[in-house]
Amino acid sequence: MPSSYSTDIVIFGGGVAGLWLLNRLTAEGYQAILLERDRLGGGQSINSQGIIHGGLKYALHGAFGGASRAIADMPRRWSECIEGHGEIDLSACRVLSPHFQLWSGVGPGAGLKSFLGSKAIAGKAEPAAPDEIPEILRGRGAVYRLADFVLDSASLINALAEPQLHRIHAIRQDQCRVSSDDSAAPPPQPDPKHAGAAEPLEFHRLTAGRELRVRMKEQLVTLKARRYIFCAGEGNERLIEQAGLLLPRCQLRPLKMVSVSGSSLPPLFLHVLGAGLSATPALTITSHGRTEEETVWYLGGDLAEEGVARSDNAQVAAAKSLLQRLFPNLQFDDRSWRCLDINRAEPASASGRRPDNATIVSEQDIIVAWPTKLTLAPVMADIVLRNLRDAGIAPGHHPDLLPVCPPPPLGRPFWS
Repeated sequence: MPSSYSTDIVIFGGGVAGLWLLNRLTAEGYQAILLERDRLGGGQSINSQGIIHGGLKYALHGAFGGASRAIADMPRRWSECIEGHGEIDLSACRVLSPHFQLWSGVGPGAGLKSFLGSKAIAGKAEPAAPDEIPEILRGRGAVYRLADFVLDSASLINALAEPQLHRIHAIRQDQCRVSSDDSAAPPPQPDPKHAGAAEPLEFHRLTAGRELRVRMKEQLVTLKARRYIFCAGEGNERLIEQAGLLLPRCQLRPLKMVSVSGSSLPPLFLHVLGAGLSATPALTITSHGRTEEETVWYLGGDLAEEGVARSDNAQVAAAKSLLQRLFPNLQFDDRSWRCLDINRAEPASASGRRPDNATIVSEQDIIVAWPTKLTLAPVMADIVLRNLRDAGIAPGHHPDLLPVCPPPPLGRPFWS
């Protein structure tokens, strides 16, 4: 017979969103555990560019829209955490760059766009001081200094996980089923490619809520929680199916990121504007140390969004052509190039548009949560906590704690 435990909250997903929420919940007195089937941060979180931004890149066409308003206060909240006096102590997290820059680039109209973007968010951007401008940009268009900054994603995951390791549990999720005593809906069929795999994770829908049966290490455990919260990013889609939910739906927004590495690449933390009035930068560059001698440029922006239609070879060729045009004095032919396909998970919308803010959908005793952007993890936690209070879910007392077992290992960025 499986061992049975009760708790206030079960969180699925050990990325930044789930780990941030775990820290916030336990600080508020809730008993919460987090379940992860792979590595901590092993999906999009560990491979993010780590930019904590205040929305200027969403106002490059001159309009201060919903996305900008939702995100404007994030650098302050994150900075307080990095300094050790915020809602979560992130003083152990490594800051790669204390500021970000916006470069008008070399395309026609880019300088105008830079001007409009800076006016749209007064006080959030100012011309960079001469000694702040990287040598390869000097005399080549306008450079603005943003209030944004860049974190090392691996150290961020570690700083969030370290104080909570006794509450983080590795599970197997190869097969999943849902059973019910109050619904005639048939359970989803197991994925044939996982046939014969280890003990499945099961939700059982009961009259008074759900219980969860899951294998942790070698023990089969039954958990009864007051709320189950899905923060698993792309994995939310499968969890929604497993739990038999009707309302929440996911949409995936793909990216094809590119990394280029070499010993003579200067560190850059930069949005590059292109021609026209696109609401996103033509290119976003962050720099990461592969070794002490070797720098990795990690490339996002329009390049990554438009690159999903290209093969890896075609995407590398597009990235190389763009960089050679932007930085003609650097050599790129002998560099090491790699591509990474990432799916950003968001709540589905009829239009398919990117949501402006963090979003949750609540159905019975399950909450599906999407921060939609790394920067908005604190806002997502705010929304979840408000939902719990509105539903009358206060911290409870659960004397039987799950046995401590080794947590999942920390993920590694693909460029490492």
